[in-house]
Amino acid sequence: MGNSSFEKIEQFDADTVEALKEQYKTILPLLGEDADREGLLKTPERVAKSMLFLTQGYRQNPIEIINSAKFKEEYRQIVLVKDIELYSLCEHHMLPFFGKAHVAYIPNGYITGLSKIARVVDAFARRLQVQERLTVQIRDCIQEALNPMGVAVVIEAAHMCMQIRGVQKQNSITTTSAFTGSFMKDLRTREEFLHLIRC
Repeated sequence: MGNSSFEKIEQFDADTVEALKEQYKTILPLLGEDADREGLLKTPERVAKSMLFLTQGYRQNPIEIINSAKFKEEYRQIVLVKDIELYSLCEHHMLPFFGKAHVAYIPNGYITGLSKIARVVDAFARRLQVQERLTVQIRDCIQEALNPMGVAVVIEAAHMCMQIRGVQKQNSITTTSAFTGSFMKDLRTREEFLHLIRC
C-alpha cells in the first residue's frame, strides 16, 4: 500500500498571506456568510494564496525570462508558438478570462528558447489585466528583448465577466492582435502567420 499522505508545497510571503487572509475574513460576513462556519474556517487563507498565485506575474520580469535563454542564430523565417494556454483576471471585476495566445517573431540575429515565449505569456497574464493590454505587452516585450524583424501576437479568450454576469453570453470569444515590423508592413508575412495559426 502506497503512502497516502500528500504535502502541497507553496512558497508565499507569510506576511502578505496573513494580511490578505484578514481582509478576506472581513469580506465573508459582508457577503452574508458566517466566517466561523466549519467549511469557511480556512477559506480566507486559501483565497489569499490563490490570489497570490493568480497574480504572480507582478513578481516576474518578462524581459529577464527571455534573456535567460537568448542565443545567436541566423534563422530568418517565422518562429511561431501557437495555442499557448493563458489564464488571467479581468481588472474590472476580478473574474477569470482564459483562452490561447499565438505568438510569432522573425529573428534578426537572436532567438530565445521556445518555452520562454510561453513563460512571457504567463508572466503578463498572471496579473489584473485587460486582453487588449495583455496582447500589446507580450508583443512589446519580445520586440524589446530580441529586436526581431517583426512580432505578431493574437489572443482568443472567453471572459467570465461576460458569461456569468452582465450580458451573460456564454459562447462569445474576444480576439485581439498586435504586430510590429514585417508583420505590420508586409501583407504576405501577416497572411502567412494568420494561415499558420489556423492550421
